[in-house]
Amino acid sequence: MIHDLRRAYRLEYATIAWNSAEAVIALIFGFLAGSIALTAFGFDSVIEVFSAVVVLIELRSHHEHAEGKAEQIFLRLIGGSFFLLAVYIVIEATWDLLGRARPHESIPGVILTALSIATMWFLAAAKHREGHQIECQPLIADSRETRLCALLSAVTLAGLALNAAFGWWWADPIAALGIAGLALSEGYEAITGRHPEHH
Repeated sequence: MIHDLRRAYRLEYATIAWNSAEAVIALIFGFLAGSIALTAFGFDSVIEVFSAVVVLIELRSHHEHAEGKAEQIFLRLIGGSFFLLAVYIVIEATWDLLGRARPHESIPGVILTALSIATMWFLAAAKHREGHQIECQPLIADSRETRLCALLSAVTLAGLALNAAFGWWWADPIAALGIAGLALSEGYEAITGRHPEHH
């Protein structure tokens, strides 16, 4: 049990380190390029850091055999953060579509999101296994959010690549709206505790 908890800690520390760097890079280049998709991706990385910190706190409580009520509080915190992200994205993406805002291409964004797909998918699978091993629902929920980050990376990459290759400016806010939809879904699942299994 102790060994499993240590692995869970390491996974969360790795998530914090990666997503902290990812958030800084994505937000900087997102703002520079005027890309709502890349900026939203950066904010999602901030939420991933928050989620990992919350799970680390819960893991300590889990180790001390805390009651399930605390887990529900942590899950609601994680879910609520996704709802806030979705609201921000919808407002900004709609504004960009109506105003026909044309983001600049962002090669650093393309590289970052491509790397993130592989990294986040690996971390998500590892967290999922450990979450079931130690029967920790917030860790399982966090694995879902990490998998979401991998999917968001793919959506963001598609928007950035289409804009860079063909000048399809609308692909960026459309990709952002796709991120908002996924964020709402994951926020709902975190709050309700309904997490379909994935293998």
